[in-house]
Order: sequence, then C-alpha cells, then structure tokens
Amino acid sequence: MNWDDLKLFLDVSRRRKLDDAAAQTHLDATTISRRIKRLEQDLGVTLFERTRRGHVLTVAGEKLVARVEAMETASLDILAESTTEQSAEGRIRLGVTEGLGSTVIAPALGRFKQVHPKIDIDLIALSGFVSVPKRQADMSILLARPSTGRLKVRKLTDYSLHLYGTARYLADHSQIRSRDDLQAHTLIGYVDDLIYSAQLHYFDELLPGLTPQLCSPSIVAQVEMVSAGAGLGILPTFMADRFPGLVNLLPDDICVTRTFWLAIHEDVAGLTRNRAMSDFLVETLARLP
Repeated sequence: MNWDDLKLFLDVSRRRKLDDAAAQTHLDATTISRRIKRLEQDLGVTLFERTRRGHVLTVAGEKLVARVEAMETASLDILAESTTEQSAEGRIRLGVTEGLGSTVIAPALGRFKQVHPKIDIDLIALSGFVSVPKRQADMSILLARPSTGRLKVRKLTDYSLHLYGTARYLADHSQIRSRDDLQAHTLIGYVDDLIYSAQLHYFDELLPGLTPQLCSPSIVAQVEMVSAGAGLGILPTFMADRFPGLVNLLPDDICVTRTFWLAIHEDVAGLTRNRAMSDFLVETLARLP
C-alpha cells in the first residue's frame, strides 16, 4: 500500500466510473482496477461494490475516504506553508442547480481558471441536487440549508423570483391587473411530482388554486417557453434579466425570495482549492440581481 494507490482510490471514489478516473489520472481502466484490488487485498476489506452505476463505496470504503482525505488535506497544508505563495491545484467537482450553473457559474469559470490555472473543475449542473454526503461532489449549491451530515455550510446569497411574460404575449391576451386575472392565462411551471425541493413550490405559495398548463422539470426549458411567448412563468430574476423582451408582472404582489447555500464535506473543506472555490462563489453570486 502506498500514497499513490490511496490517491487513486480517492479518484475512483469521487468519479465512480473507472473510465472517468482513467481520463483524470492518465492510466487505463485495467491498471486502475488492478491497483484497487491490490489495495483491498492489502487492507483486507472490500472498498467498492461494482454495480451498473459504477464503483459504489462500501462502509469500509467510506471510512477510508474520510481518513485519506484528511491525509490529503494535511499534506496540502504542509505544502502551502512551505512556499511563500500558496498554489491551489487539483480537481473540484461542483454540484449546482441547473439554472444557476448554466447562466451564472458556467460563464464565470473562465475568470476562476485564469486566477487558479492548476485547478480543474467538473461542473455538475442538473435539475436536482448532487449529494456531498454520498461523495457525488466535493461541494454543492443547495436551495435549503442542510441540517444533517458532516458538512461545512456557508450562505452564498438571497435571490428573488417574479412572474414574467413577453410583451407580445401580453398584447395578445387579456389584461393582468391582479392575481385573479391570471386564471385566464397559460401558466408555465414545474412538473409537480418531479419537483426536487420544497423551495420550488412557488405556485402553492403565491398562486394557490392555479395550476401550470405547460410544465418541465428544467428551469432552463421554462425560461425558453416564457421567452417564446408560450405563457407566463415564475422565474429567477438572474435568469429573466438575460431576456430583454420579458416583462415583470405584478412585481409588488408576486415576489418570492430564496437562498443559495454552499455545502462542503468537512473532510475536504480545508483544502486550498476548495477554499478558493468557496470564496469565488461568494464573490460571484454577490453580483446576482
């Protein structure tokens, strides 16, 4: 057993698929598999369950991940203290909600890369959450503050949502002076049984009794439907502002505020690269409207 094998074990645990780990480490999948089996034999435990979804950590594997990540943190801290300038390097897997990831974080990553050229990033932007406790990501941006798990949690920012439609749609349909007028309009929202967070039940909170007729689990798809004039939708301001043709309807009456939270597994929160990304996210999201 050596440190290189332990680092390889970490790569596989974070990516789950040998081909993904191979692309990162520049080793072939057969070599990685052989070295992982050798590590398991040296330790006398099974570290992964081999499934169709990839290599899933066993209980023994999860315990080893925590210990190896602590070793990684300590080694990087020693290196940082031994140089006059801390150099962050390595790979970060960042989970983020689809809308924020696609419209705000993705365009900003080039700026981050210029400052930290040795840090590589996997941006996992999905209509759902990427789990930090399950090691699906090093850090994840969430809509609700997590209350369980070995996590370091940091508030990023509040953001607002309003009801939007296009000027063309409004010209072709009856006037909207109050919430009651919305009964005569096509509404756009989430597929109810695919809503992944209670924070996304905007209609129940703002427009009880009204049900969207055009639905998608993707906020990006919803924005496209609204901007195409298909109907009215409750959208994050930071996304709607990218479409000059959208009109904010009943702004004093229909408004909801939500919060983005950053969760990092406490075993890797102290890594220089993760601290750099955390600070970058705070600075980037502070610019949200």
